Amino acid sequence: MRATDMKAFRFVDLFAGLGGFHLALARMGGQCVFAAEWKEHLRELYETNHGLKPAGDITLVHPHDIPDHDVLTAGFPCQPFSKAGEQLGFECTEQGNLFFNVAAILKEKKPTYFILENVPNLLKHDKGRTWVEIQKILGVGKGGLGYDIRAERLSPHHFGIPQIRERVYIVGSLLPLDDFAWPKTSKDETNIDTVLDDNPADAKQLSAQVVECLEVWDEFLKACPKDVELPSYPLWSMEWGATYPYETTTPHALKEFLGLDGLKGFKGSHGIKVGTLKSLNGRWEALPSHARTADLTFPKWKQDFIRQNRQFYEDNKAWIDPWLPRILKFPSSLQKFEWNVKGGKRNVWDYVIQFRASGVRVKRRTTAPSLIAMTDTQVPIIGWQKRYMTPRECARLQSLDSLKELPKSANRAFAALGNAVNSKVVEKVARALLIVQPPPKTNKGRRQAVAVAA
Repeated sequence: MRATDMKAFRFVDLFAGLGGFHLALARMGGQCVFAAEWKEHLRELYETNHGLKPAGDITLVHPHDIPDHDVLTAGFPCQPFSKAGEQLGFECTEQGNLFFNVAAILKEKKPTYFILENVPNLLKHDKGRTWVEIQKILGVGKGGLGYDIRAERLSPHHFGIPQIRERVYIVGSLLPLDDFAWPKTSKDETNIDTVLDDNPADAKQLSAQVVECLEVWDEFLKACPKDVELPSYPLWSMEWGATYPYETTTPHALKEFLGLDGLKGFKGSHGIKVGTLKSLNGRWEALPSHARTADLTFPKWKQDFIRQNRQFYEDNKAWIDPWLPRILKFPSSLQKFEWNVKGGKRNVWDYVIQFRASGVRVKRRTTAPSLIAMTDTQVPIIGWQKRYMTPRECARLQSLDSLKELPKSANRAFAALGNAVNSKVVEKVARALLIVQPPPKTNKGRRQAVAVAA
């Protein structure tokens, strides 16, 4: 049963950033008694927004010195587990081992509850072994800290917020979670217009190169015959005309074992004849960047993308070849295209666009691309207004628009928002977790549960 009256609870906010956890739990009547954030400019901003100056590097804070609290929250660094990074996990000496600082605090202070947030890949990292290790450390088994644990993937768009940004939420309780249920999600369609201003004056405008690149890809869309279905997999134009081997061997393997002659006779990016180039370095650079990795065999996903792209080109070269020279002037990342608008009108300017290292991504207006710790050139583009989203609009995507201030630098604001937790999603999770439970029959369970208003 839920509480019918408000009872104050104390929480700590680790790796605090802009304070998404703080906003969520404060709305529920919680009092933040400690925060930690290693970036100085965010520490100062946190004090401005929340009235509390965070400690700095959490590795320099002894767990004993942290105030007693009922709830520990932490969006511990996700880069070591992210698919976009090297996925070093606990082996990442700079960030991967920060989880153990969280565990040390839980061991010392024994808060009744915790809420952790990370990228979904955490559950699959190292073939699931990382997640198994986390459960052993925190759980009720032998040598564990005694927490009943649950984990679930949730995204803002499940709760009416127009952003697809799946994250794994891990909750733990020293009380049994037998009756715990994750917050209800919705499949209702969202719309990015709900967070947008109308042609805001402070929006960053598109550069000439960005406009030209998008116009070239729009020409590609227009050139594609109506009876040809555009694929949902990423289009890698550098594979159109390439013939280097990718299934039984790799360019790296050929280079290692055969040197200059290893790449002879093959075609590289956009059909460049690699064998006509005199130097090994020149032949190597003529290959697509994704083919120059130090692999003796390519992973299956890369083989599949190469195979699909080469087949698409063979089936459509009659209309692709006249267009292809138009894309050659752009950097490699802009020569890749993801059309996430299957069945939609073929006009790039009708949609939400994002420039990523993985390519130019086009999405429907229903949601924004996932915010990342981005530069201002990776911010979502509002195609129909031919501008980038503003920090204020991106803050709405993270349910952080109630903050008094954002970082004054646009680059810092976007980076902080990309690293932030969504405060509305956190609040949904916290309200599901922090409930009044009947007094358990076991001695361990006689701790008083934290009560919050429904």
